[in-house]
Amino acid sequence: MPIIRVDQISQYEGREVTVQGWVYNRTDKGKLVFLLVRDGTGFVQCVAFKGDLDEAVFDQLVRLPQESSVIITGPVRADKRAPGIPGGYEVGVKQIEIVQTADIDYPMSLKDHGVDFALDNRHLWIRMQSQWAILRVRATVMAATREWLDTNGFIEMSTPILTPAAAEGTTTLFETEYFDEGKAYLAQTGQLYSEATIMAFGKVYCFGPTFRAEKSKTRRHLTEFWMLEPEMAFCDLDQMMEIEEQMIQHIAQRVLRDRAAELKFLGRDLSKLENIQTPFPRMSYDDAAKYLIELYEKETNPEKKELLKFEWGMDFGAPHETEITKLYDKPVFVYGYPSAVKAFYMEPWPGRPEVCKSVDLLAPEGYGEICGGSERMSNHDMLLERIHKEGLPESAFKWYLELRKYGSVPHSGFGMGIERVTAWMCGIEHIREAIPFPRTIKRVYP
Repeated sequence: MPIIRVDQISQYEGREVTVQGWVYNRTDKGKLVFLLVRDGTGFVQCVAFKGDLDEAVFDQLVRLPQESSVIITGPVRADKRAPGIPGGYEVGVKQIEIVQTADIDYPMSLKDHGVDFALDNRHLWIRMQSQWAILRVRATVMAATREWLDTNGFIEMSTPILTPAAAEGTTTLFETEYFDEGKAYLAQTGQLYSEATIMAFGKVYCFGPTFRAEKSKTRRHLTEFWMLEPEMAFCDLDQMMEIEEQMIQHIAQRVLRDRAAELKFLGRDLSKLENIQTPFPRMSYDDAAKYLIELYEKETNPEKKELLKFEWGMDFGAPHETEITKLYDKPVFVYGYPSAVKAFYMEPWPGRPEVCKSVDLLAPEGYGEICGGSERMSNHDMLLERIHKEGLPESAFKWYLELRKYGSVPHSGFGMGIERVTAWMCGIEHIREAIPFPRTIKRVYP
C-alpha cells in the first residue's frame, strides 16, 4: 500500500493507503474507535470497527494512550463530517501496527493549559493542532521569502553570528569572551556584512537568528528571533519600498495558497490577507506625528491619553503604531524618522540633517512594525563623523568604513522579522508561538 501524506489524502479517495503517525485523540463508542492521527503534514480521522480487527488488537485500541505511534492501513473515504486538517476524509482501519504505546501521563493532554506550563513543555506543545498550524505557516513564510528573492536577482550570503562590535546600539548586546581576542557579541543584525557583499554581488540577503538583549516583555519581542535582511546596491529609499511591498504581497499570496487549511483552523479571517495588494500606502513621519498629536489632544480617557502621549522626535510605541494602521486595511510605510531614534548608518535627508532616509512597514490589525530599513550612508566622512558622535570604536568599523572608499554607491536594505510576519499571517496575539522554541528575558528552557 502507498504510504501517503495526510495533506494529500484527497488524491487517494477509494484507495487503500498506509498512514504513519501519532494518535492525537481517541474516542471509543462501543464497536467503533475513532483515532485522530497526525503525521506531520495533517490530521486525519481513522475509524476502527470491532468486526474488522482481531479482538485483542481492538481491545488495545480502546485503551491506546494519546501520542502512541502507529502505522495504519485501510481505505480512504470522503466524509464532510470527518474532523482533521484538512478534514473531509477518513481512513478505515483494516490493519494497525502499534509502534510504541505512549506513557499514560502525557503532560499536554487535550485541555487548556497555563502559558508557563505550556512553555515549560514546549517540546510537546508544538504537537498541538494550533501550534502545529502556526509553525507550518512560519515555514511557508520563510519558503515564500526565499522564493521571491531567489527569483528576483538576489543571492543568499551568510553573515557571522559572532561580531566584534554593535550595529544597532550598545545597550542591547549579548557579550561573550572570545579566546584571546577580548569580547565578542551575538549579532543584532547581519546588515553591515551584507553591505560588504553587495559590492561583490549587487543584491544579496542574509537569513538567520539575531539577538537583542533589551529587557522587553511585550508580545512583540523575543531575545532570539529570525530575521531576513535584503541589501541592494544602486538602490534608493523609494526603490527599496517597492521591493518590500512586492515581497510581502508574494508571502501573503503563498500563505493563502498553501496554508488555507491551517489558517481556517486558527480562525483567521482570510479576507484580511487577501487585502494585501500593492501598492501600499506611504505616510511621512511628520504627517504621522501630526496625526498622533491630534489624537492625543482629542482623547478624553485619561488612561488611553497617557498611552497616546506623543511629540515630534519620539519613536512610535505599540499604541501609536496601532492608531496609524487603523487608517488602512493593508500595510503602511512610514518614512523619514528622526535620526536620533534610528541607527548610526542611515543617510540624512537632504536639507534636514535631523531626519534620516529610514522607513518602517507597519502591519494592520495592531501588529505593528514588521520591516525596518533605510538608505545607508555612502559617504566615508559622514559615516566616520556619525560613528564618533555615537561613541562607537572606530577600529571595529575600519572595514565597514573602507566600503565607502572603494567604489561606494547609494545602497539600501531592510530587516523583516519572521516571527512578527508569522503572527500577523496567523492572527495570533503573541510572537512566542511563532517560533519553535522561544527565548525571552525569563525563558531559556527547553
